[in-house]
Amino acid sequence: MLPLLAAESGADSNFVDFDVPLWVWAAFTALVAVLLLVDLLLVHRTAHVITTKEAAIESAVWIAISLVFGLVILAWQGGDAAGEYYAGYLIEKSLSIDNVFVWALIMSYFAVPQAFQFRVLFWGIFGALVLRALFIFGGVALIEQFSWIIYIFGAFLLYTAAKLLRPSHEEVHPEDNPLLKLVNRVIPSTPDYDGQKLFTVRNGKRVATPLLAVLIVVESSDVVFAVDSIPAIIAISREQFIVFSSNAFAILGLRALYFLLADMRNRFSYLQQGLAVVLAFVGIKMLISEWYHFPTFASLGVIAAVLTVAIVASIRKDPQPESDTAAM
Repeated sequence: MLPLLAAESGADSNFVDFDVPLWVWAAFTALVAVLLLVDLLLVHRTAHVITTKEAAIESAVWIAISLVFGLVILAWQGGDAAGEYYAGYLIEKSLSIDNVFVWALIMSYFAVPQAFQFRVLFWGIFGALVLRALFIFGGVALIEQFSWIIYIFGAFLLYTAAKLLRPSHEEVHPEDNPLLKLVNRVIPSTPDYDGQKLFTVRNGKRVATPLLAVLIVVESSDVVFAVDSIPAIIAISREQFIVFSSNAFAILGLRALYFLLADMRNRFSYLQQGLAVVLAFVGIKMLISEWYHFPTFASLGVIAAVLTVAIVASIRKDPQPESDTAAM
């Protein structure tokens, strides 16, 4: 028993571990809330169609904020902590691209007007932050209590990577979502949109608009993606503050990324294979963690290199059409 405990202690010591005062958690939560409110009440105060240029600028701003926060962690807790943050952020950001494409299919299925898509995604992001927090704190607590769960997480990531490597032609069918079916039985609804409202009044009765159904499907899809992404980031860091903050900043930039990439799925032919390699690498990293700890900055380099190769290969295979180039 003693050798096993020693091995577990050694594995944990490979990750940064520091005490986070309650006021730091409160300050970070306040920062996230302020960023969300500024985005909702100032940047997107009125409903409008978001252009590619606008989405690109907003996405660059969100990425810049995320990178600057990494510098804050660097000054606060040192290079190892910053390395874990950046590696975790890169994993979450890359895995969220698939989430963006699923959102595009959902929006298309429900025929959501482009001007109203931001508002439903805002509430979707808010819900995703809450759900991810529950997954993160639960996942880390489980590993601390039952260290062998790390091997289940690792095996699951290898299984997910194998699935990504296989060609898939699956389509999203929101009407089959069990949660949506349940809500439709309980809440009266109308097939007509009423601006950005989730609920409206018809014939003197309060009913749900299709935007509520869209929000429910978006939230439930995020649960599915969290099952993959949370084990992946736990392989990079066990410090809850790092895991949650890197996750939060990756999610906060998802709306801008959606409006930038939603129609570009066919231009990233090798991205799915690249994500599969990343997940396989992280899965193996988990499985061998008791015997060997892959250095954090080396992990960051591997992940960045794999994604860069996948994106560059995709661009070379599927160059931008001349008409698109002329339009820009």
